[in-house]
Amino acid sequence: MLDLIAICLALTALLAYVNQRVFRLPTTIGVMAIALVLSLVIVGLDAVGLDHGFREREASFIQSIDFSELLMQGMLSLLLFAGALHVDLKALKAHRWQVGALALVGTLATTVLVGGATWLALPWVGIEMPLIHCMLFGALIAPTDPIAVMGIIKSAGAPRELEVVIAGESLFNDGVGIVVFALLAGVLASGSTPSGGDAAMLLLREAGGGIGLGLVIGLVLLVLLRSIDQYQVEVLLTLAAVIGGYALARHLHVSGPLAMVVCGLMVGSSAREHAMSSTTERYIDMFWELIDEILNAVLFVLIGLEVVLVQFSSSLLVGGAVAIAITLLARGLTVALPVRVLRRWFGLPRGASAVLAWGGLRGGISVALALHLPESQYRETILALTYCVVVFSVLVQGLTIGSVVRAAVGGTSRRGTASM
Repeated sequence: MLDLIAICLALTALLAYVNQRVFRLPTTIGVMAIALVLSLVIVGLDAVGLDHGFREREASFIQSIDFSELLMQGMLSLLLFAGALHVDLKALKAHRWQVGALALVGTLATTVLVGGATWLALPWVGIEMPLIHCMLFGALIAPTDPIAVMGIIKSAGAPRELEVVIAGESLFNDGVGIVVFALLAGVLASGSTPSGGDAAMLLLREAGGGIGLGLVIGLVLLVLLRSIDQYQVEVLLTLAAVIGGYALARHLHVSGPLAMVVCGLMVGSSAREHAMSSTTERYIDMFWELIDEILNAVLFVLIGLEVVLVQFSSSLLVGGAVAIAITLLARGLTVALPVRVLRRWFGLPRGASAVLAWGGLRGGISVALALHLPESQYRETILALTYCVVVFSVLVQGLTIGSVVRAAVGGTSRRGTASM
């Protein structure tokens, strides 16, 4: 395990250095792009018999890392807390109904649209996949990844209210998406379809329980932080609350991601205002910013390296292009269109619908859920489709979202904050 951690950190640091010296892209986009190109070069050399075993060694290294377990049970709690820590809770409360509608209704609608459209479209490119597997693909690709979204939107210079809605949606919809994915995976495993009431109760228990647990952990942490003034201990308390709270959520069978988002929002607002000295606040911000930066970089390097495990074919590449188009269309229908039609209720500036549509990035959560699928004849197909959507999302949408913001709502780039 120590060797794996050392290799991951060393490789990430090297790629980050190369990106900063040569390409100067946002860090996580840059390291992912470099890792992806290196992996594709190795795949190409292997195809012509010139790789000298590099692909086999890289594949062995990646297979030794349980990416799904690493992200879903390790990194995700830290990243979600760090992201929520810097969200303005007062501004989020002002848009709570809009964020809730996008995170819940939007995610459910996207799952159905992507799943149904994929089931209808894939046979036209020579790929057959049962409806339940298409719906699983819809569920894992529906939530926008807060890890990918938040840094890019901030660096793009989006208006404050639009930034809050996008950040809030991306923080909460992954919890909904994970619950829907688990429900569909259970249907696949059992072969029986639960009733609407059972499905609603599962969603309520997982999501509502996660939110409730996050409130409890946040309140306890608030009391503890208020009772002392020692920044080293207070930083340690936040770290223990995140890791311990996420583990507790697993044992209680409630949504750990939602619990960490709620806890992070409480610490970032109430604790910052009532329980921290300026010194403590500065150190907590610095600590979690570093955690966010380092883990994000490692995560996206691993995404770039994962390509060696994906078995692509000409039909799968075409299918990936179809999946990208379907995902973008579903995002437009479930998020951008309602925001445009109900612009007065959403209270967002003109052009916000275009930013919301193009800013719906997919990232590590989608890849982790795809890798979490049980072995079947359709697993590799879903993984390939997911990888195509994620790579397009991060590299194409991520690198152009700044231009979309400036063209749609007049945002200005804020240099130095692009970190994803």
